[in-house]
Amino acid sequence: MSEAASARSRLTADRAGGLGPLDPMLRAWLPAQRWFAGKGRAISRLRTVSAAELLPPGSTPGLLHLLLDVDGDCYQLLLGSRPSPLPPALAPALIGHPQEGPYAGRAMYDALGDPRLAALLLERLRAPGSLGPLRFDRDPEAPVPAGLTPRPLSGEQTNSSLIYGDAYILKVFRRVGPGVNPDLELPRALAAAGCRRVPAPVAWYEADLPGGEPLTLGVLQPYLRGSHDGWQLALRRLGAGADFTAEAHALGRATAEVHSALADALPTLALGPEQTARLAAGMTARLAATAREVPALRPYEAGLRGAFDALAASRGAGVPAQRIHGDLHLGQTLRTVDGSWALIDFEGEPARPLADRRRPEPAVRDIAGILRSFDYAARSHRPFAPAWADACRSAFCEGYARTTGRDPREDPVLLRAYETDKAVYEARYESRHRPDWLHVPMAAIRRLSEPQRPAHRMPPPTPGSTPHPKPPRRPLA
Repeated sequence: MSEAASARSRLTADRAGGLGPLDPMLRAWLPAQRWFAGKGRAISRLRTVSAAELLPPGSTPGLLHLLLDVDGDCYQLLLGSRPSPLPPALAPALIGHPQEGPYAGRAMYDALGDPRLAALLLERLRAPGSLGPLRFDRDPEAPVPAGLTPRPLSGEQTNSSLIYGDAYILKVFRRVGPGVNPDLELPRALAAAGCRRVPAPVAWYEADLPGGEPLTLGVLQPYLRGSHDGWQLALRRLGAGADFTAEAHALGRATAEVHSALADALPTLALGPEQTARLAAGMTARLAATAREVPALRPYEAGLRGAFDALAASRGAGVPAQRIHGDLHLGQTLRTVDGSWALIDFEGEPARPLADRRRPEPAVRDIAGILRSFDYAARSHRPFAPAWADACRSAFCEGYARTTGRDPREDPVLLRAYETDKAVYEARYESRHRPDWLHVPMAAIRRLSEPQRPAHRMPPPTPGSTPHPKPPRRPLA
């Protein structure tokens, strides 16, 4: 048996018990990571799902790929190993120093911060093939050059990304599950359909485990160098008192193009009355759960529930459903150097089960996400800029209608239900993670809880209409 195979055997021999000498250090390290979902509670179960040596333990550096079962969730880790102590540049990535086993006397650390190991990962993606449970694949029509310098992308929460030579970006999924991740599936489907609004995957890697579907672990796509994040762009325009309606209109057209391409490329369906009632019931249940957790929401619960009751009662012919982005807001959009809009990060809400994220849903869910994002921008600073938000919302819907022939506001019951559901989600998120931002969704909660007025079509936006001042940071992640 080779040294690598022997180490892997020793590491995974106790499938029910964990990781031997790596166990205590990972129990301490995992809860401190931004992408770890189990913050605030001790880990009860930690065991190996799979282990693969991308470099043998004696190499300097070594590279170990792990899939771990952490209290029922599966996480992907890439662990580097070097003789202790680590170079100063890698010190922040330190996980610990095993005292025994194949890594005794070495320092274990998060490998994605090590340029040598990040470069090795790209080389694996450039050469399709398998290594243990890992399978590397790529688009043969899109060769990736060698020798690209890697750097980590800072500021992410649910995943980790590496940029290679300002030409490609590799998203490494942290919490994974069986089935194709939508962030691989949907961009590939859009590329095959000829839609250029989404960067097409050029390489990816998966894990093949016994008795189940493959797990998508990472996706390499072109990096849109020089692009502007839609959220930051909106805030800059708002802070400068500049108009944003032309950009909002163009973003509406881009979103509609993506929705139309997804509807053509993948199966669609119509939600009948019973399915629509279940959809509304799910929204009502989320509202009730949030009201128990967020006291500020309770006075508005009955009024908010009316939006969901109206949805359940209104659908005789059913609701069209298709594959959608699933977590669309301004922070998931990029305006490229040529002035066009691109949509990114098709993973959906990472907290939802993967099977749920792959189900067809009404496209208005994405639309509601963008409309709420305009409101977030306008309310995230003082003074509040309602005219700016209203103009952007109207321009986006007009742009969407220009492509599809139907304005989302023409179905006010469905749109209101999804905006309300999104605002409830935001209230729960802010209460848990950013209490000083709770006022932003609460303003929408108060508005949406009022009795619905008769719907009316807003006039088309006039470029140059007046917006307003100053904003901060990022939208809801």
